[in-house]
Amino acid sequence: MGFDKFGGVSFTSEAKVADFVSYLEQGKVMASSCKKCRRVYFPPRVDCSNCLTSDVKWFEIGSKGKLLTYTRVNYGPAGFEDDAPYVLAVADFEGGVRVFGRLSREINENDIKVGMALKPIVANLPDEKVLYEFAAA
Repeated sequence: MGFDKFGGVSFTSEAKVADFVSYLEQGKVMASSCKKCRRVYFPPRVDCSNCLTSDVKWFEIGSKGKLLTYTRVNYGPAGFEDDAPYVLAVADFEGGVRVFGRLSREINENDIKVGMALKPIVANLPDEKVLYEFAAA
């Protein structure tokens, strides 16, 4: 199992947080938090940058999120040129988790509004790859 199964383009095959991909394959979008200082991380980390421990726990991101901001990407970076246009967003979820990700293409761009309700979902890609994105809640 490696991190190379995450997303359409993978720039690394191994990562300390490879369990993130395993959780996605189970339909779960997960974050991590430090057991010592309780700092929350998304993308998940297994090494706390605050207190320098590696004692973290995984938890599923809540299903209730709120759109904070978004942007339409017209020209994708290297490896994502063929995906454009698409919408990137930042949303706040229960438990103080702030997540950056794509909005589902099923959301009409005219319906996107700051403050709208979102939920994280898992999307399956060709070649058994997975990623997460936001859908309307």
